[in-house]
Amino acid sequence: MSHIPVAVQMYTLREESHQDFEGTLRKVAELGFEGVEFAGYGDLTVKEVRTLLDELGLQAVSSHVGIEELENDLQKVIEDQKSLGSKFIVCPYVGEELRNEKGYRNIISILDEAGARCRKEGLTLCYHNHDFELEQLPDGRTALETILSETHEVNVQAELDIYWLKKAGENPVEWIQRHKNRVPLVHLKDMTTDSEQFFAELGTGGVDIEAVLDTGEDAGVKWWIVEQDVSRLTPLESLEISLKYLKTKLPHLSKI
Repeated sequence: MSHIPVAVQMYTLREESHQDFEGTLRKVAELGFEGVEFAGYGDLTVKEVRTLLDELGLQAVSSHVGIEELENDLQKVIEDQKSLGSKFIVCPYVGEELRNEKGYRNIISILDEAGARCRKEGLTLCYHNHDFELEQLPDGRTALETILSETHEVNVQAELDIYWLKKAGENPVEWIQRHKNRVPLVHLKDMTTDSEQFFAELGTGGVDIEAVLDTGEDAGVKWWIVEQDVSRLTPLESLEISLKYLKTKLPHLSKI
């Protein structure tokens, strides 16, 4: 397996970050993560976050930015990412009111236009899936396939979330391979094997994480991003278990 670096999505640590954003970033670095995907910057300015990242040796990978910001405040989003040294912007979610044929048409238009502007600024816009985008639209296609087929590949790439693909009955490896070189970011998550299908630490559930890791280099994955939406342990304990598993599969991590 190649040296694809590993980041953490800070949403996992939202409670800790709310109390002490700087201290939480320090713990992320201590665990051995190489990068960070943001979902807000706590009580710090973007400039302060960049200074802290540089001190800790962490790379800003990407930031989750809502569709409204992409439509109405894109220039500031772009400037913030440049300040952070990040190369990716991710649209993470769309509200229920947009999850219909008309809504997705609107999303496609916003994403394609925003993605073109990002590309001109040296950044890449990605769309992050949940399971609801795997439901069929009236034309028989899933919303996720529609978004990816009707946006320009150079403008809109994918951040595939393997938990939500699995939850929707899909094969994550097939999706990554099908969209080879269009999936620079992958959310690594596991799922319990019981009927609850709860979020699980990597290597403890039923998602074939190893098969996903094996396909990364050939598919052009640039970053693995660990996220656990909810944990029965503390989020830091969950991340430590997941990272320990990855160290057994990604040799470069064990040297960090």
